Amino acid sequence: MSLMFTPLTIRGTTFRNRAWVSPMCQYAAVDGLVSDWHLVHLGGLATGGTGLIVAESTGVTPEGRISPYCAGIWTDEQTEAWARIVRFVHDQGTPIGLQLAHAGRKASTSPPWTGERWVPYADGGWPTVGPSAVPYGDLPAPREMTEGDLDAVRDAFAAAAERAAHAGFDVIEIHAAHGYLLHEFLSPLTNLRADRYGGSYDNRVRYPLAVVAAVREAWPQDRPLLVRLSVTDWVPGGWDPESSIELARRLAALGVDLVDCSSGGLVPDAAIPADGTYQSDLAEAVRRDAGVRTAAVGRITDPEQAETVLASGAADAVFIGRAMLRNPRWPLAAAAAVGADLPWPVRYARAKPTYPNVENS
Repeated sequence: MSLMFTPLTIRGTTFRNRAWVSPMCQYAAVDGLVSDWHLVHLGGLATGGTGLIVAESTGVTPEGRISPYCAGIWTDEQTEAWARIVRFVHDQGTPIGLQLAHAGRKASTSPPWTGERWVPYADGGWPTVGPSAVPYGDLPAPREMTEGDLDAVRDAFAAAAERAAHAGFDVIEIHAAHGYLLHEFLSPLTNLRADRYGGSYDNRVRYPLAVVAAVREAWPQDRPLLVRLSVTDWVPGGWDPESSIELARRLAALGVDLVDCSSGGLVPDAAIPADGTYQSDLAEAVRRDAGVRTAAVGRITDPEQAETVLASGAADAVFIGRAMLRNPRWPLAAAAAVGADLPWPVRYARAKPTYPNVENS
């Protein structure tokens, strides 16, 4: 029996399977407002049989966006635009989550296809903030955040969670990975503060834990809360798996239901492995040693690979990104490949293949 197509229940939500769509930035919003592109993009994925879609990294403040073209959820208008998409996704029988984020020192950059350069103020950019005035690569150094800044951003995360609940989202994922603000606080490479938020391990995790606690309080208790972590920086002296395992224990104690295990992103020159298990191994370590649910993500492209990750006990779910873009109905084809029965949308049922073929289905 396929574990990938076995339901998973977390709090009040049952996911019909464990093949989930990873959050993927689209750089298609205007002033943080999601558009028809997002409706078609996420709506198409919702018809593909996935157990969960997590929508892209969404700024909790204007300055928290990765780029001027990234989504936000700090206004009523943005909330209602998201609600329209949520309603369509729900009509397909698919749960949907929202990734709440603040980009910290990696904010105010241009889309990847333009080189991810810093956006000047004249072109819509803004000054960035971080735990310390340590720049990322060639980007300008951020301003070190004051305690007032920290309180305001924490409260913005909580307010965004309330808006996400109003929009109808089923799941929240807090982005604490890939070198963005919360990850910057965790790592000793980017957190050089001399106050209660810097220095020791307990001090460096203090602010991310405060944000998680605020979101958990604001987010309905019957809805799952996820956190995405970079389990390691892949740099000597940086954040590492042992640090993540201890943090995962503390996150679970605050009411986090699953840790989405990614890695890297903090520094531009990290030596990241190229094999297909580099992050599922991290998910396995966190799941085993912290005793929490995990999801594996990264370079998971074929059904057998995903099934192996789950069957081995490395993770409770798999997040799939680029393979879902190549084939938005990847779960339907994957079900056929591993011998599971996953109903096709009635309007597409005549196209259901009689043989497993992930690439051409």
